[in-house]
Amino acid sequence: MTDHKQQLQSQLWNIANVLRGNMGADEFRDYILGLIFYKYLSEKIELWADKQLKSDGIKFTDLIDHPEREDYLEGLQEESIGALGFFLKPHQLFSVLASRGGEHSYGHDTLIQDVEEAFRDIEQSVAGAESSDDFDGLFNEIDLYSSKLGKDKAQRAKLIGKVLINLNNIDFQLENTKIDVLGDAYEYLISQFASGAGKKAGEFYTPQEVSSILSKIVTTGKDKLESVYDPTCGSGSLLLRVAKEVEKVGMFYGQEMNPTTYNLARMNMILHDVSYRYFDIKQNDTLEKPEHKNIKFDAIVANPPFSAKWSSDSLKMDDERFGQYGKLAPQSKADYAFVTHMLHHLSDSGTMALVLPHGALFRGAAEGHIRKHILEECNWVDAVIGLPSNIFFGTSIPTCIMVFKKNRSYDDAVLFIDASNEYEKQKNQNYLKSEHI
Repeated sequence: MTDHKQQLQSQLWNIANVLRGNMGADEFRDYILGLIFYKYLSEKIELWADKQLKSDGIKFTDLIDHPEREDYLEGLQEESIGALGFFLKPHQLFSVLASRGGEHSYGHDTLIQDVEEAFRDIEQSVAGAESSDDFDGLFNEIDLYSSKLGKDKAQRAKLIGKVLINLNNIDFQLENTKIDVLGDAYEYLISQFASGAGKKAGEFYTPQEVSSILSKIVTTGKDKLESVYDPTCGSGSLLLRVAKEVEKVGMFYGQEMNPTTYNLARMNMILHDVSYRYFDIKQNDTLEKPEHKNIKFDAIVANPPFSAKWSSDSLKMDDERFGQYGKLAPQSKADYAFVTHMLHHLSDSGTMALVLPHGALFRGAAEGHIRKHILEECNWVDAVIGLPSNIFFGTSIPTCIMVFKKNRSYDDAVLFIDASNEYEKQKNQNYLKSEHI
């Protein structure tokens, strides 16, 4: 399995580089991850539909250009919306369009139009359905007519056709439900794009080793979680990492401000075979427009943007997320706005772990006031872990993990761990090995 996993990662990365051209890592990332996702949805529905049609002795692709079998399509569409959350017509399957991509030396006149139509129909198939929020606008950020893919229509069709053909030759092994090789490969690609995206990487990805620490902390002593929440969820990788530490997560909740990253998070969930029924990810500014009001969570994990700006106006004192602490986080540093937002959503028996810049431990003024209130009046600080510097993409500043619990006794000590020297140096980036974790 490890060999296949590594082979798949290498294959997908090589195909991604076909798209690179003059684009930045964050740009060709969206194209390749979107096309991989499209292939996944195609294979998912084809496998499912073939099972439904098996008793009739036909396959899903046998319904292409057969109007006399229209009743089969209508029945499959209705059932698939409930079972899978979406529908795709057989002539729009990835494999079908990939086979057409090779015509005329990748220059099929309508190839891009056909792929765009498939994207649009996937989204339209869920209109009014329970899954509509999870599929709506998923492909909005993928512009197949962009000049970055080629100076004219023929060049763009040639490039997309080449990518489709290469991807079509890869076996995602979706029939094997016991392994998640594709999900792991998707995570690998996201991490590779993050390493090349500079400062933008922090918007969508937390290094896997840090994700592992946060996930292990919030799941310690637990086999199952009713819910896990990430208010700045990026690509959703941290939420999915938590699921690896327990037998079951009942519901995943997340919020993400960046529309492109929000789409990536939803794709990531679906591609990891999390049913649309079991995740609720919204797009909006968490501090200004929280989407999960009045919900308490068993586990909360986050890597909020370090020292981001926020409104910090006096009206926020009337917001129950912030008002009880007596002061607001400064406008130039929203770190404790995120902390108190998350504490508001933490259940009485839950655990919360988030990454913060090291300055959040000692900065004074309003931040010192809030920190003292959380520590002395509420007794919610459970542990503080000082991390090594230069382990996050796009910044070399030292960081820390703060752990919070609401069910602490006042006799409980706060655990401080100095892990600042627990790292391995690799080129220009420090990283954590398993023994450090």
